[in-house]
Amino acid sequence: MGLAIGWTDAGIARLLLPGDTPADMRQRLGQAGGSEKHDGQPELAARIAAYSEGARDSFRDITLDLDGVPEMNRRIYRHIRELEWGETTTYGAIARWLGDVAMSRAVGAAMGANPIPLIVPCHRVLAADGRTGGFSSPRGVRAKMEMLALEKAASPNGQFSFGF
Repeated sequence: MGLAIGWTDAGIARLLLPGDTPADMRQRLGQAGGSEKHDGQPELAARIAAYSEGARDSFRDITLDLDGVPEMNRRIYRHIRELEWGETTTYGAIARWLGDVAMSRAVGAAMGANPIPLIVPCHRVLAADGRTGGFSSPRGVRAKMEMLALEKAASPNGQFSFGF
């Protein structure tokens, strides 16, 4: 499958989605402060593989290590982890939940900095007009669209657009 998982004693700290070569993934994981191990997290890897085949999994039970992640981002990540399979929200809706619609860009920045995509389901956060926004996987927006299609997610306006 070609994904990489970084973890500490406190929980999952990093997830790299498929799309890079193994050497590139090792380099990215190392840049994030991880180290290469081959003997851990087989259950999570199996769950992610099952997800990629259509298994419904919220991954909410996975303990995360967000040490070093800004508190605002942590708050946003906790919020979006409550989204159900196939449920989407918007940058603006999260900003309103935070108490200031002007924080939409900050929400977008938090999504772009998400160190644990899929488990922190930033792929379910869209622009209000159905545009996907970006996605920080090596395969970018195409990966986001595939994940949303897998979940049979609905866009806020009924259709998705690759536009940014």
